Amino acid sequence: MTFPGWARVDWALIYAMSEWAIRIVMLGYVPQRRTPAAARTWLLLIFFFPWGGLLLYLVLGRLHLPKRRREMLGELSDRVREAAAHLPPGIRAPLQSLPFEAADAARLAENLTSFPMLAGNQVELLDDYIGSLERLAADMDAATGRIHLLYYIYGDDDVAAVITRALERAVRRGVVCRVLLDGVGSKRALRGLGPRWRGMGIEVVELLPVRFFHHREARADIRNHRKIAVLDGRVGYVGSQNLVAPHFVPGHPNEELVARVTGPIVSALEAVFLSDRAQEGSGDIGALPEIEPQPPTGAAFAQLIPSSPGYRQQTFATLLVSLIHQARTRVHITTPYFVPDEPFLAAIRTAVQRGVDVRVVLSLHSNQLFTILAQRSFYDELLDAGVTVHLYRPRFLHAKSVRIDEALSIVGSSNIDIRSFALNAESSLMVWDPGVAAQLDRINRRHFEDSEVLDPAAWATRPFTARAAQNIARLADSPL
Repeated sequence: MTFPGWARVDWALIYAMSEWAIRIVMLGYVPQRRTPAAARTWLLLIFFFPWGGLLLYLVLGRLHLPKRRREMLGELSDRVREAAAHLPPGIRAPLQSLPFEAADAARLAENLTSFPMLAGNQVELLDDYIGSLERLAADMDAATGRIHLLYYIYGDDDVAAVITRALERAVRRGVVCRVLLDGVGSKRALRGLGPRWRGMGIEVVELLPVRFFHHREARADIRNHRKIAVLDGRVGYVGSQNLVAPHFVPGHPNEELVARVTGPIVSALEAVFLSDRAQEGSGDIGALPEIEPQPPTGAAFAQLIPSSPGYRQQTFATLLVSLIHQARTRVHITTPYFVPDEPFLAAIRTAVQRGVDVRVVLSLHSNQLFTILAQRSFYDELLDAGVTVHLYRPRFLHAKSVRIDEALSIVGSSNIDIRSFALNAESSLMVWDPGVAAQLDRINRRHFEDSEVLDPAAWATRPFTARAAQNIARLADSPL
């Protein structure tokens, strides 16, 4: 049976009209609450591939964090702000006792995150990969009350086994053990170790599980990228190192940087841990136990800088740009992934013009081809601005640190890219202390010595095909 006129339907015309309808509608919708660079990237993709671009946008284009998670983060901020107001004298750092640039940074960071600058901490920087894991295992063996681990990647391998054995020894002697693992980065450990741990009485929580087409879940590429350990509320670890073998990506053994801390700042690390646990567990921030601040153990001022899509501003990116604008003598940045936005580039350009020594340490090798291509597309701008670019040779340098002037240091999990700035949950530790800055300076100098300095003349002679590949990869520098 046929219907009059149906044979004359021009499906090609309908398809073409649908493509133009997508282009026109998305031209008005995509730029909403989005940077011009991000909007430009999405509109370019949708213009050339309307249906494919629309489907990809529906999956990855909307920076969606469920309302429940946003509300809980707001509740946590209120709890932290209230607790900070009742800290004992001498714990909350009196900003008037700090230099202007440190006090200004601390005030900005607290306004962004609610976490205050805390006095009386001891901070030790660890850059020995295996030694850092052994140190953590020893602290776990000394724990008597509770062990809290929050990690993006946990490996079921021979190297991470030192932590696994320490964790299992602890639960056998009655220590309360809680482990939070990202649902993508630690998928193998959740499947392999999770059932055994739960059977032993270890609490195992999967963070941000991927459930497609589930309206209450965040988009799949929003991950919990934090690396935090808290032992008995007295000792904390924060930095770039996952609990996995350094060669978990074949051919690219990692080199890391971790801060081992004691003192009041450990309470801030535990607050973030318990917040992440509550969001995946009971969903009740009000059920969080009160965290007693630890007594002073050193002279360092320290402040935790958590970041995630739940915050109204990009906390780490905003702070970092402000610090660069205030720098007077040096800005030394180490990061494995460098795909900056325009405010960051503008800040380092003006810093160089003020006479600041700006250096960026990047890895000569990378475990992500597309990212390294996008990263290299920025080398011309760095070199033209007068930035010294060091390319680290021995291993894949996965460490993330910032050194500002004589006494301010940052160590954490955040890269210099849009994923860390806006998509992932990250944790960074800002420290004002000349001794800690000297520790970081020694590590940086070793990195400088084991790097080749990028030569502008040699870089300018790279093949046209390399330039083209780098510029194409750069188009995805703002996938929001």
